Amino acid sequence: MTSDLQRIQSLPTWLVGRVAARGRGMVADAIAAEGLKLMHHAVLAAIAEYGPVTQADLGRRLAVDPKDMVGILNHLQGEGLALRAPDPSDRRKNAVTVTSEGTAVLTRCAALAEAANAELLAPLTPGEQRQLTALLTRLHEAAGTPA
Repeated sequence: MTSDLQRIQSLPTWLVGRVAARGRGMVADAIAAEGLKLMHHAVLAAIAEYGPVTQADLGRRLAVDPKDMVGILNHLQGEGLALRAPDPSDRRKNAVTVTSEGTAVLTRCAALAEAANAELLAPLTPGEQRQLTALLTRLHEAAGTPA
């Protein structure tokens, strides 16, 4: 007889959530070597992709509260990874750009995140890893979940 707990723990949603939490923790631990938290890393990557970008636009794109964004950007600028300067098109706003050191940190973080993901997926064969990624991608796309 299957217990209620066993039924819950066999649900795909429960399993995906547990694996995701473990993977997030592994990546967070890995990029901590660069002095970043997951949200710092995401903001820095967005700055590199969209920059120069206003703080407000960055917050909207990442769904980060403006007060939280200020703290994140303070940290990134304090570490020399990002630079805020008046936006040339509207000097009342700040435009944020990634620095060369920020680009280097992103490169190192990418390698660290890849290594953490490789460790997470190590129990699977390469074919199973590709299949899992393909299946998760299909579920993600089917849900219409934003990137």
